[in-house]
Amino acid sequence: MKYNEIKSIIKDFEASSLTVLELESNDVKLRLSKNKEQALETKVVVQSNDQLISDTTGQKPTVTEAKAPSQTIKSPLVGTFYESSTPNGKPLVKAGDKVKKGQVVCIVEAMKIMNEITSPVDGTIDQVMFKNGAVVGFDDVLFTVV
Repeated sequence: MKYNEIKSIIKDFEASSLTVLELESNDVKLRLSKNKEQALETKVVVQSNDQLISDTTGQKPTVTEAKAPSQTIKSPLVGTFYESSTPNGKPLVKAGDKVKKGQVVCIVEAMKIMNEITSPVDGTIDQVMFKNGAVVGFDDVLFTVV
């Protein structure tokens, strides 16, 4: 795998909603993580002509943010994220909308049960972290609230 291919994979990973990516081939082992609680670690190991080259960096990717979110709304379960209560319906909330504590902000479907996810805080939705129909995991951040 060439350096430009690795750069492309990292760029695609940063733009995706994935939180962890592990890729292993004959000559490359790549592990990327966006876990905010741990330092971001990118480790690339390339083996060629019986030489092992290892590069480990603890640098976080460059993120351009005007303001840091003060609150988050997390998924309490694993399931499918829906932004509206009906197919092809209007989203319950979108970036810029004001929300109140207890307001339904999305639906997470698990085992054919539609679970209403409510906001634990008052504020303004800063960012919607998942697209409609995406799979979410337990404790994944669904929305950031300022």
